[in-house]
Amino acid sequence: MSPILREFPHSFETERLTIRCPLPGDGPELNVALLETWENLRQWMPWAGGDKPTIEESEANVREAYARFLTREDLRLSLFLKGTDTLVGSSGLHRMNWSVPKFEIGYWVRKRFEGKGYISEAVTGISGFAIRELGAKRIEIRCDALNERSAAIPRRLGFTLEGILKNDDRHHLTGQLRDTMIFARIVG
Repeated sequence: MSPILREFPHSFETERLTIRCPLPGDGPELNVALLETWENLRQWMPWAGGDKPTIEESEANVREAYARFLTREDLRLSLFLKGTDTLVGSSGLHRMNWSVPKFEIGYWVRKRFEGKGYISEAVTGISGFAIRELGAKRIEIRCDALNERSAAIPRRLGFTLEGILKNDDRHHLTGQLRDTMIFARIVG
């Protein structure tokens, strides 16, 4: 079956979060969250290596993510405090191989929500969603080997460290060679 024909919910909830696909109109809230967190994001996220985005750029970004969600090319998910329009961070299912199916979970958290367990809660919820709704057989989390806070999430949630890719890429700001850790959860 073509991925675009797959039907599944565009949102679900965890104990404290509403997790949903980005929607037109989310740009201003995304922009506030990005600006608040920009310095933290710049260190680890290649897409944050340039200038801070404008509200219009954030809105365009949200609309592009929504279009990719609908075509099933990338399943970015926005994390909102349940019952509010307050963006906690972003996550999603990326680099899919629908024939397995396998997905990679990525994530970032807004600065004021760091250290409160929201990303662990989101990753648990998104993993369950991927298994239940999408039939996932493999879920990966990849991160820079120096990003200890990011690596703590899959370790805490029982993902297995399958390996470290040495000299896998260059850091987007320094140009230094960097290593990538690959964690996985296998289903079935």
